[in-house]
Parts: sequence; structure tokens; C-alpha cells
Amino acid sequence: MADTSKRGFASMDDDKQREIASKGGQAAHEKGTAHEFTSEEAREAGHKGGEAVSQDREHMAEIGREGGKSSHRGGQNEDNDDVDNADNEEKSTQGGTREQHSKAGRQSHKNK
Repeated sequence: MADTSKRGFASMDDDKQREIASKGGQAAHEKGTAHEFTSEEAREAGHKGGEAVSQDREHMAEIGREGGKSSHRGGQNEDNDDVDNADNEEKSTQGGTREQHSKAGRQSHKNK
């Protein structure tokens, strides 16, 4: 049987897939058959997507953790994550220290 692992759209690299998809979208617009979402349709689709994502509590928690890391970074490059940011997190007053976050987290669970 022939090896099919190098065949098809899904086996292409991301840039090649985007290039081909973009050409298809452009052709549909030129032909007049492309669907253009109204703001109401887009709002409804976003709402459905948000509902689906929010069902996964662990995923949402991970997003929150990543956001917290970013807010403490203070505009620094992500490449220096562990070394430089440990000091920044302790000195930052905008978001509080790790200890303050930990204490606030423990307290917030008392109300549930």
C-alpha cells in the first residue's frame, strides 16, 4: 500500500494551508458567493464559542494563570520568564505579590 502521510491539505505546513485557504476566500468574494457575517451573526457565534470554552474549567484556569503571568511581566519579553520575573513579581505593586494572590485566593473560596 502506498504511503499517504505526505498527501493532502492536512499534511501541509500551516503557511501553505493559509495561502491556499486565502486564495479560496478571495475567489469566493470575487465570485460573490462568500458569506459575510452581520454583526448580529458574529455576536451570536462568539457567544456560542464562549459558552463552549467556559465549560472547561481547567482550560479557563490555565488562561487565568497565563494572564496573571503577563500582568506581572510589566512589558518584558517572555524569553526571560523564570529568571527575571521572579524578582518582578515580588516588587510589582500593580498586581500584588504571590503571597497576596495566594491569600486572596484562599479567602475567595470561603464565600462559596
